[in-house]
Amino acid sequence: MMKTSRRYPTKHFPLSMLTLSLMLANHSHVVAEDELFSLEEIVVTAQRKEEGLQDAAIAIDVATGEDLVEAGITDMARLEELSPGLTIQPTSNGNLIFIRGVGNFTVTANSDPASAFNYDGVYVARPTSSTGVFYDLDRVEILKGPQGTLYGRNATGGAINVIPTRPQLGETGGYLTASVGTLDGVDADAVTVEGAVNVSLNDANAVRLSGSYVDQDPTFEDGTNDNETQALRMQWLSEVSPDLTVRVSGDYARKDDVGTSVTYLGRYAFNPYLDQYAYIPSGLSESEGLYSDQAQAFRQQQLAGPSGRLGDTLDHFPFQDNQYYGLHAEIEYETDLGTVTLQPAWRKSELDYLSSAAAFLYRQKQSDEQFSFEARIAGTRGIVDYIVGAYYYEDSTELDTSLTLSAVTSFLDTDYSTESYATFARLTANITEDFRLVAAVRYTEDNKETDDNVVGGSIICTTLTLGIPCFDAPLFPLVDSPDDIPFPFPATGMPPVPVGERAIAIRNETHIDDDLSNDKVTYRLGVEYNLAEQSLLYASVETGYRSGGFNSGAIGFESFDPEYITAFTLGSKNRLYDDRLQLNLEAFYWEYEDQQVSHVGLDAAGRTTNITENIGKSEIRGIEIETKFLLTPDTLLSADVHYLDAENTAFEYQNPDVGLPPNVGCDMSLAEGGGFWDIDCTGKPAFNSPKWTVNLGVEQSFTVFKDFELTASLDSQYKSGSYSGFNYLKEQYRESFWLTNASLKLTNADESWSVSAYVRNIEGDRTPNYISATPVLNYLVSGVSLPRNYGLRFFYQF
Repeated sequence: MMKTSRRYPTKHFPLSMLTLSLMLANHSHVVAEDELFSLEEIVVTAQRKEEGLQDAAIAIDVATGEDLVEAGITDMARLEELSPGLTIQPTSNGNLIFIRGVGNFTVTANSDPASAFNYDGVYVARPTSSTGVFYDLDRVEILKGPQGTLYGRNATGGAINVIPTRPQLGETGGYLTASVGTLDGVDADAVTVEGAVNVSLNDANAVRLSGSYVDQDPTFEDGTNDNETQALRMQWLSEVSPDLTVRVSGDYARKDDVGTSVTYLGRYAFNPYLDQYAYIPSGLSESEGLYSDQAQAFRQQQLAGPSGRLGDTLDHFPFQDNQYYGLHAEIEYETDLGTVTLQPAWRKSELDYLSSAAAFLYRQKQSDEQFSFEARIAGTRGIVDYIVGAYYYEDSTELDTSLTLSAVTSFLDTDYSTESYATFARLTANITEDFRLVAAVRYTEDNKETDDNVVGGSIICTTLTLGIPCFDAPLFPLVDSPDDIPFPFPATGMPPVPVGERAIAIRNETHIDDDLSNDKVTYRLGVEYNLAEQSLLYASVETGYRSGGFNSGAIGFESFDPEYITAFTLGSKNRLYDDRLQLNLEAFYWEYEDQQVSHVGLDAAGRTTNITENIGKSEIRGIEIETKFLLTPDTLLSADVHYLDAENTAFEYQNPDVGLPPNVGCDMSLAEGGGFWDIDCTGKPAFNSPKWTVNLGVEQSFTVFKDFELTASLDSQYKSGSYSGFNYLKEQYRESFWLTNASLKLTNADESWSVSAYVRNIEGDRTPNYISATPVLNYLVSGVSLPRNYGLRFFYQF
């Protein structure tokens, strides 16, 4: 079946250097008129304007909605499979995003994300609120590098833009797709249903209703690590006049499940004779979880921190009951000066969950509410294209949190708010038809306030330093308030009280009522040159900034400063061989300063808490080569090779000396004068920065049964090793791995329906996606990828 064009997916497919050489050598070959076929261009709006992906002089990957459905991606956790340079660590209450080694180990409300998440043009502040939007999408754009000029909030690492399919005027129809699968080895099933209906009310009005349902059984033997999410979106588009278009969108999602979990890899025990920690593997299955009999028995082999007794079992089962709401509008008005765009937006999330995903119990009720408004005008005057705008953002978060690490407990009552203002401008001077200069600038002011009340408690064995344990010491259960602790616990301001024969209970309290302001000018300078009709050469320098913030109840670490990044990029995008070969190259160099790093550690009072601090700086450099080749109308090959060299050029911090040395994989020594350990991780690679990522694959179509098309596809990703945890322990190094998927799809002649069979993770390995050392208790736990899974997918459009 002859085709004049073929849309190419963002999945990456193999292309050997020999094949590439042969293609370039035959580039002058003239294809007969009746044999014309070509790669189709994807339209993006990453630079606040519609342009072809190959015309966008930025580092960007794009996954279309069809790509996501074909790959079975229903949330952000697996998005890294489609974008080299992207690493995502799913947690029980959000996703940790790293782009080319820039990211952070926190989803707490007191820290802005290093990589911005934007849904339908709206910045979403909390990583906990990116749930329930991956359905009925036009595309997802992954921007690599700082976003310091055009986007709602500054970001140092990059941005992920999730863009839904808009209502279509003059069209009535829809689609439904459903998949049913089995997860190998864990007796688990997965069902995914997605669909949309587009209704044209008249020539100027249309409504689109979309929905999604995901139900995945637990993939850990203890009944955890499941997913049950329902989501609904409704949009209304109206062409009020030839010059005025209004689109209004509302969405709702609910997550009602156990949630992401972990399994024990091992534990650490301090050997005072060797003055070092010994690592003891758990011997448990990678899909064991924390609640099986074997896992609970392993937990009870470990000393529960300063309490002087062995640990207890986890006595609360995790759950999530989280709800997300959104309402926003996009108003476009054509004027003589250009197109005016207004985007008011409101979002809210109500979270109620209990997590054990760090091997300790964490109970939280969280209410987040944000409002934003962006106004911009885009137009042309003479040789200059311009975008000028202003942005306002505010959010408020209320947290009620309790947690227990057996010998340590904490209760947090936190109110946190942000108010941000920005103005921005971008000018593109079209010096000639093929040569352009770009200059952009943004001024941002961020104002934050916090009102924290923190009550902490510790059980201390007073004879542990003499080697005498406190076997009768109690441990803190998970309760809602200090008043619910079922054994003697000091009142506010009172000294320690005895618990058991030789242990004491200590109470400490902290109240922080503070505010801070940061402001920064960020910029972008670029040059673009069309070497030929289908060849673009570009270079740019761009800066990014991430605001500072507060640490809840952390003595000595009450606040942290902004971080900064400067990125240099040189790239080329090319279409060759009659628009059948795509060859893109990019070299980049980033300077990362005052780097914010989040971790669970000890504050100046020796209390365990979550801390974000400006630890150091790093240099990030690399090269990416992307190729796609439509070998025949029915054969698509592709490859993407991403090389990354990210190194800490300064990474120094302190830990209080509490009698035992910190358990880290970096150089350390006692500070002069005592009281603190100096820790130096300079020279270590950046977190989650595999040196090599390679995406390969092939897609082949055949005509069968006269009018039907059978499409076979195979894609595979290789990632080299990287450190996935803050402590740089050798056990936190994630080894290299391959991940391979395959599918076979049968489509009818008019493409109104299809049926597919798929298998994902053919290797069957449950690769760690993060490896975390639990504070106080010294367990090492890991979240892992899904096992091999296979199933059927059905698609019908009308």
